[in-house]
Amino acid sequence: MQRHLKDYFIISLKGVAMGAADAVPGVSGGTIAFIAGIYEELINTIGNVNFSLFTTFRKHGLKAFWNQLNGGFLIALLLGIVTSFVTFMQLAKYLIEYHPVLIWSFFFGLILASIYFVGKQIKKWNPLTFISIIIGSLIAFYVTTLPSLGGNDHPLFLSLTGALAICAMILPGISGSFILVILGAYKTLSDALHNFDFKRILLFIAGAVVGLLTFSRILKWLFKNYYNTTLALLTGFIIGSLNKIWPWKETLTVLKNETGEVVPFQSISDFGTLAVYQKDMQNFETLKTVTEQSVSPFHYSTINNQLVESQLGWAIALTILGFLTIFLLERIGNKQE
Repeated sequence: MQRHLKDYFIISLKGVAMGAADAVPGVSGGTIAFIAGIYEELINTIGNVNFSLFTTFRKHGLKAFWNQLNGGFLIALLLGIVTSFVTFMQLAKYLIEYHPVLIWSFFFGLILASIYFVGKQIKKWNPLTFISIIIGSLIAFYVTTLPSLGGNDHPLFLSLTGALAICAMILPGISGSFILVILGAYKTLSDALHNFDFKRILLFIAGAVVGLLTFSRILKWLFKNYYNTTLALLTGFIIGSLNKIWPWKETLTVLKNETGEVVPFQSISDFGTLAVYQKDMQNFETLKTVTEQSVSPFHYSTINNQLVESQLGWAIALTILGFLTIFLLERIGNKQE
């Protein structure tokens, strides 16, 4: 495929969108890649990274090696992803702490639109298709209900979380950042990026590379042999992930970072949502959500003593904006094809 500088610039912009999505626990960069029309090329490119590349380099030179690697595509995409992920992680942290309902509303609209655009790629509807969607939805929903673990700085643990998170990142509907939250590694990685802790960053990257090269081959095989069923399963993943993205939450249990003790949130605060309590106290470090449940926007105000509004109007507006963002991304993707 002959590409020009403009094409690579657009690929980098798609990478920026993927990185921004991956920085938010609950949103999948794989979903963005699919909507943007680069998902299968990404999976195939990663899946083709093997020892034959070195044979090509030795026998035919750098240019043949670069073409077989699809290097221009990879570099442009990774440049956008890494730049966006590193910069947006801090912005995402701020928005989740101070404007949680609004940022989750935007991403809720984004995911809603993603269900339509991924689902419409299914070419044949049959009982197996519907069963795959249901199974995918149940798996993703179950993942969103898992309690978060405490932090762990062991090198092997960081590499393992890197491998698991990167597998989730390339799966539409399964959030790599949310897997980091569940495993208790999100704050560890966020702090490492903030403090330029290269040892921890490299350990995470090493695990991510191993996980990516392994899992991409599995996905490549599934798309080649079970395209329709795989798409249906991925659509189910996206549907099930909506529970995590729902803007209005009630916190059930929290982890005390100092003691490692998990306690009912009601034993600590009269508020029903940890984010509201943390914003009120201006303390975002001592407690971490372990389990939570989705509630209606009207009940959200009630459990927080009517001291915070549900922001329903703004939430609807941002949901629509997120929905339209996916339409724009899909149109750009189609133009590139």
